Amino acid sequence: MEKIKIGLAGMGMLGTAMMHHWCEKNREIGVYHPEMLKARQFVGNYPNGYTMNKKEMSGLDILVLALPAKEVLPFLRDVIAENGVFSGTAIINMATALHTIEIKKEFPQLSVWGVKFMGHAADLFKRGEGLFITESLLPDQVKHLFFDLGEMKWDSEETVMKVNKLATYYAVKTAVEIETEFAKQGLDPQYAERALRALSPEVMRSYSEGSLGHFGKEVVKELKVGLDNEAASKLST
Repeated sequence: MEKIKIGLAGMGMLGTAMMHHWCEKNREIGVYHPEMLKARQFVGNYPNGYTMNKKEMSGLDILVLALPAKEVLPFLRDVIAENGVFSGTAIINMATALHTIEIKKEFPQLSVWGVKFMGHAADLFKRGEGLFITESLLPDQVKHLFFDLGEMKWDSEETVMKVNKLATYYAVKTAVEIETEFAKQGLDPQYAERALRALSPEVMRSYSEGSLGHFGKEVVKELKVGLDNEAASKLST
């Protein structure tokens, strides 16, 4: 069976998390960065990795773009300028804020597929079991690549953006409220930092898994009673 040639552009949190788990699966991955020294330092942590330049991308079967949305189109323009059209490569757009259709409009000659990560890269790095969303019928070799990292679900790219935005908004809102309330009560700032970094994330995880302790369950009851009372008050006005 012929070995699939896979490339990764993007060594940020998401790229690092994926590389970490691909290494555990012994997936050989070529890594690109415009500064070769940084690429060498990166792959030095992963025996499954090797560096590659833009010219070498033309021979890839899959090129995963774990780049910020604003960098994707300029990157592809540069690669095409270097290689010409390389339509035999499945290009994977992972940028949450860039709809895959926008890439296809500019580069109709390329095989571009959208695979969006729903979650936080730090969690993916630590635990794996990621959730990846696509609205496309992906080639089998692409699906298997992401099955190494977790599960896939078919939904719109717009939904991924909506969920990530909502989750980020309410997480930041909660963090600000914790800081504000702790300060109001005159508590040591170190306690607020501990609550934000260690206590709150684990409480949320326990809540989502249904494994809250007695104290946490009592808080849930109090909150639900408060919400019910608030709803009843609105109905009576």
